[in-house]
Amino acid sequence: MAENEPCSIRLASPIDVDGFRRVARHLVAQGVVPERVSWQAAGAAEAPLFEADDDGDAMPPSPPLNVPPFFVPPFFVPLCERVALHADTGRFGLLYRLLWRLLHEPALRADPLDADRILAEQMARAVHREMHKMTAFVRFRRVAEAANGEAWHVAWFEPRHHIVEATAPFFARRFAQMRWAILTPGRSVRWDGETLAFGPGARRDEAPPADAGEQLWLTYYEHIFNPARLKLAMMRREMPRRYWHNLPEAVLIQPLAAQAEQRTAAMMAQAASEPSHRRSMAATRRRLEIHADVAAAPGTLAALRRATEHCRECPLGALATQAVNGEGPADARLMLVGEQPGDQEDLRGRPFVGPAGQLLDRALQQLGWPRDALYLTNALKHFKYELRGKRRIHKTPAQREAAACLHWLEAEIELVKPQALIALGATAARALMGTAISVTRERGHWLERSDGLPVLISLHPSALLRMEPDAKEDAYEQWLADLAQAARYAKPG
Repeated sequence: MAENEPCSIRLASPIDVDGFRRVARHLVAQGVVPERVSWQAAGAAEAPLFEADDDGDAMPPSPPLNVPPFFVPPFFVPLCERVALHADTGRFGLLYRLLWRLLHEPALRADPLDADRILAEQMARAVHREMHKMTAFVRFRRVAEAANGEAWHVAWFEPRHHIVEATAPFFARRFAQMRWAILTPGRSVRWDGETLAFGPGARRDEAPPADAGEQLWLTYYEHIFNPARLKLAMMRREMPRRYWHNLPEAVLIQPLAAQAEQRTAAMMAQAASEPSHRRSMAATRRRLEIHADVAAAPGTLAALRRATEHCRECPLGALATQAVNGEGPADARLMLVGEQPGDQEDLRGRPFVGPAGQLLDRALQQLGWPRDALYLTNALKHFKYELRGKRRIHKTPAQREAAACLHWLEAEIELVKPQALIALGATAARALMGTAISVTRERGHWLERSDGLPVLISLHPSALLRMEPDAKEDAYEQWLADLAQAARYAKPG
């Protein structure tokens, strides 16, 4: 490459961060100054990756093996990953210029007021805001069921930046049990319950029209709209107008806002209402429907799982991401019962997959018990938590909540028909035995339920995780000894 010859680089995609890193290393090693480099990102209709242009040469996709490594300050790597998602066509040029200056101007690392750094950080913040708006303003609509009987939900969104790949994992966690697709003008993503698949963009008319569920949502939104708390300026700041044409509830904002003053006065004029502790007719009817769903398919865990998804017999069902049912063979000889799902279980819809579940897996492996031969479940089917900042912290369920969920656990026991049960912790022991059990006194002992089933009492694995480090190893060995007493039930047949 001639010393002053311009260099044109074309990356594989608008978000080809790995390609940018490889080529940037090569350029830095060759001493190519930022002013000589022009950057482009290939799109669906563009030329192949790194194809030469008339005004310069494309760089090879990988640097030579003898390119020496160099080091950048910690802030640059995450900044690079965010800025690369921005829609600005000059973003890669900015990143390469910033990289070059960080390597050749050591003082820049400690200068947060540098113009290039400020511009890059502004672009990163814009990308972060757009990702947040996508998680808040995507609205799925149900489409026709597939050949296998599973319904799909499709949404249309119009992001300003290239954020689909970066935001899709959030939806995969949040709607793990649902088959869905999100269409955007530049990129689309589909989740089949197991993997994310990305494809080209779509047109607005390819998105599904309004469905019956949308009218329910509008009715709900109209009824929860509180005119006394209306702050239009703040609402427009959090929900910019450019999103409104894709939000079903947007059609209600103007008329509801116009009626706000009148509705507020009417609310203030009303007399105070007396609280009622009676179960509403709607709640009673829904509970009967739930139990009818189970009764319609006796002997199946699938009907039980469907029913728990609609359970609102305590407040936890409305706050959790999803119900977390038991997992394991329908004819398991041994059932392990914990307290309730944790944060990871709530997101993934499976029991014992978080830190406590990993400790349980370690114990099962040491005991030689195959996990897929056991039935693992919890006394409660929904995650109870309190928010601390953005973290969801486990909160011990109240006795009323455990009592409301007890019939789901008993239904599992009736359907699986295990030969023995292990109660992991006090909540599970109380649910199985019908009375409070001192786990510290009864651990390692077999008790008998009123139906004759033997119950082994032991600690919940999360109790071991909370112990002081110097006590954990001895407690773990004692816990293994507790569990080992159920060895004769732990394997198939």
